[in-house]
Amino acid sequence: VLTDFEAYPQWNPFVVRIEGKPIKGTRLKNTLQNGDKQFQFKPIVTAAEPGKSFAWLGSVLVKGIFDGHHSFELEEVGNGQVKLIHSEKFSGILSGFLLKKIGADTKQNFVKFNEALKNRVES
Repeated sequence: VLTDFEAYPQWNPFVVRIEGKPIKGTRLKNTLQNGDKQFQFKPIVTAAEPGKSFAWLGSVLVKGIFDGHHSFELEEVGNGQVKLIHSEKFSGILSGFLLKKIGADTKQNFVKFNEALKNRVES
């Protein structure tokens, strides 16, 4: 479900579109929805191991200004259940400033993402 990018518009309220392939080293084109606004960024896939992990690194303008390393790790816990470890680590010289502006909204949007992902997988 995480790498079925064509289906994202059907279930994902935050990352409403991803164009590209989940292959390490490739560039994606991600479209995010925040309220009535959309914005795009083009991260590079840093990990893509089916059934185990998927990650990307996005940067604003150039690497080192405001970078986000986003990752999904899947851990089998038994009885047909999987634990999702979903994280975003920000860095760069403007990260503190920008996180004060967007941090709360970003966190809430990823909570919505996780809830929608859970519903999608369980349906």
